[in-house]
Amino acid sequence: MRKNAVIQAMLVAGLIASTSVAHAASNLVYCSEGSPAGFDPGLYTTGTDFDASAETVFNRLTQFERGGTAVTPGLAEKWEVSEDGLTYTFHLRPDVKFHSTEYFKPSREFNADDVLFTFGRMLDKEHPFRKAYPTEFPYFTDMGMDANIAKLEKVDERTVRFTLNEVDAAFVQNLAMSFASIQSAEYAEQLLKAGKAADINQKPIGTGPFVFKRYQKDAQIRFTGNKDYWQPDDVRIDNLIFAINTDASVRMQKLKAGECQITVYPNPADLDSLKQQANLKVPEQAGFNVGYLAYNTEHKPFDQLEVRQAMDMAVNKQAIIKAVYQGAGQLAVNGMPPTQWSYDETIEDAGYDPEKARQMLRDAGVAEGTELTLWAMPVQRPYNPNAKLMAEMLQADWAKVGIKAKIVSYEWGEYNQRAKAGEHDALLIGWTGDNGDPDNWLGVLYGCDAIGGNNYGRWCDAQYDALIKKAKTLNDKEQRSALYKQAQQILKTQVPITPIAHSTVYQPMSDKVQDFKISPFGLVSFYGVSVAK
Repeated sequence: MRKNAVIQAMLVAGLIASTSVAHAASNLVYCSEGSPAGFDPGLYTTGTDFDASAETVFNRLTQFERGGTAVTPGLAEKWEVSEDGLTYTFHLRPDVKFHSTEYFKPSREFNADDVLFTFGRMLDKEHPFRKAYPTEFPYFTDMGMDANIAKLEKVDERTVRFTLNEVDAAFVQNLAMSFASIQSAEYAEQLLKAGKAADINQKPIGTGPFVFKRYQKDAQIRFTGNKDYWQPDDVRIDNLIFAINTDASVRMQKLKAGECQITVYPNPADLDSLKQQANLKVPEQAGFNVGYLAYNTEHKPFDQLEVRQAMDMAVNKQAIIKAVYQGAGQLAVNGMPPTQWSYDETIEDAGYDPEKARQMLRDAGVAEGTELTLWAMPVQRPYNPNAKLMAEMLQADWAKVGIKAKIVSYEWGEYNQRAKAGEHDALLIGWTGDNGDPDNWLGVLYGCDAIGGNNYGRWCDAQYDALIKKAKTLNDKEQRSALYKQAQQILKTQVPITPIAHSTVYQPMSDKVQDFKISPFGLVSFYGVSVAK
């Protein structure tokens, strides 16, 4: 082996204040945008779920630097990759403790058994824990990791080895992603014996910087700082509270009133007033994201290319960007942002042409007044600040070409579940990059393996799929980029989606919040963050 890849490297403040403590506790209230569907990161794909679990309770073998895309050691303190790129050996960090709570008291520290349990239940549908708690792991399978990991071995208590079937140029980055959060094998065994395997998703145990305390749906999540954290300097908050509210205006009022210290996804119209508030700051950065409209290619009439092309031409993107993003959005042409390496700058939009769209629909045999469902997200996301307004504008656009769109929405967890099952005709969704690799867009969102996961268009093109799968097995960046550009041309030609916008990300917060880093991946992390007295 060569060591070319070794890396060394409280509901609100009043309630908290009533708690009797020996010192002035450091508290942070975060006004979050939605309720998580659960607390087992492996089961989910959205930032709302990951913020409440992966970014608080858990760690991964590798991790991304705060506010950046570089991979650094996590629960693995170093690793090696074999010459052929198929074998990864991870050396695990010593002296890492799992959380001790009222429902679990660990008898040992983190070791190789925990890695084997975490990935074993993802790989094996007959795994005892998975049979006791039947679940799917959409991210893991969307990325083809279930098919590519040939073997996972425990070398010793502090060493594990992954053997792959094919080279995966982004394997180390993938293991730093939220879905790969490491679970406690000992806790899982306890749950299995008690017949309560599903509790792994409601009462999480991890090694992360914050310990889960309790959750009240649509109201709050409470965590405490992990006093035994393996990186003690990262834990500067004693009590972390997620105060959940889906209304951006309410969140901003709470921030202004000091009822929370940080929040997300302001209405674009509120930005000026937030920036003028003396006790607030509003850091921003270009979003590594795309908001788009997905057509369910398994539903008529979207099974016809001509219909998808017509509906794409019927969308007035510029009007949507002006009304929905209000100056904080850039028109999207492609299925990933221009800041992603391998982006094909030669691709152009068909353009807004409702007259031509109407004729194309007639030629395709689509009757005037055809009714379709258009799904709109119930929450704000970095890539779409107002899905309801966007849906209403699309509804009006499509009415001009003879299509009647019925706007549908559900609670966020149900929205995702139903969408993955393909119940929609068309839906609004989007993506913020997770690991800086093109496959995180072109494979995870539009690949054949992602149908039933994040491929909401349920589109599968053999030529496209062959290109992205070959690109993933190469280490040469130029070669990979050339294949990805070919794939982007097919994606644009076949129109399973209409890209709409890339948005700027704003993170309003109290000026007392210190050392917060905006994640390029759209996650909200509080380790390393403190609040001035």
